Amino acid sequence: MNRIGENVVRIEAEALRELADRIAGPMAVAFASAVECLLSCGGRVVVTGMGKSGLVARKIAATLSSTGTPALFLHPAEAVHGDLGMIVRGDVVIALSLSGETEEIIELLATMKRLAVKLVAMTGELRSTLAQAADVALDCSVAKEACSLGLAPTASTTTMLALGDALALTLAEQRGFKEEDFADLHPGGKLGKRLARVEKLMHSGDAIPRVTPDTPMPEVIYEMSRKKLGMTTVVEGEKLAGVLSDGDLRRLLEHKGKDALELRAGECMTRNPQTIAPGEFATAALNIMEQRKITSLAVVDGDGTLRGVIHLHDLWGTEMM
Repeated sequence: MNRIGENVVRIEAEALRELADRIAGPMAVAFASAVECLLSCGGRVVVTGMGKSGLVARKIAATLSSTGTPALFLHPAEAVHGDLGMIVRGDVVIALSLSGETEEIIELLATMKRLAVKLVAMTGELRSTLAQAADVALDCSVAKEACSLGLAPTASTTTMLALGDALALTLAEQRGFKEEDFADLHPGGKLGKRLARVEKLMHSGDAIPRVTPDTPMPEVIYEMSRKKLGMTTVVEGEKLAGVLSDGDLRRLLEHKGKDALELRAGECMTRNPQTIAPGEFATAALNIMEQRKITSLAVVDGDGTLRGVIHLHDLWGTEMM
């Protein structure tokens, strides 16, 4: 059984290698033309396909939308029963059909022609009706399907999906799509938290553990215990002067014993501590904590004004997926 599974993956991997070679070689001009066509689109990108190709088309539309290219999926069978209004002048249609002769898609060609919308075809047959009608035809043919019967779309749908991803991510790069743009489109769930700004996750206001350089150590310990972040900031006015952590306190007690309680925060604090700006991404804070082996960061503005504290617990769920 394992050999069957291995063979399926190897066939699909080989199909992807052949697709990559085509994009770099004989399909280079067509791929660049497709990107230019989509870049110049004044409306939305409408992605359509039937059956398994339709499922891939849905994913391509979703990937385009999430990377800065407004897109939607149009079911070709529903289109001829009223959904054709989803295509308007200025749109670009990406149509997926391995044979290039899918009846439901061919029926849409007259409407596309009437509306003068651009058509990008993803097909395995460059001599097909769909390919001949398209402004740009992209070859996603495969030597063979991974199905032992040669019937179930497997390698072909894999290449379609990869070709859609290649278009979407090339468009994103051409548009200058940045991490902050991605964050704006993904505000929810684990991904949203990973891309959240530090200021959205940090402890602020009265939740910030805060003492002055003159604060006696017993009061420092009380503040750290009360705010439960494993540290306290030391401030002069609104400016951050330093920090004191649980680890600092333990080392101080080990070194000086009870005499440590006679000291003041300014004598024990870490000056010029690692900080982060409120506008940074949560992942940046997580990376700093991992590199420095610390659990909290003071959040400060460019002029050193203390804005908050972000703790490792606030960042749970922001790891790379």
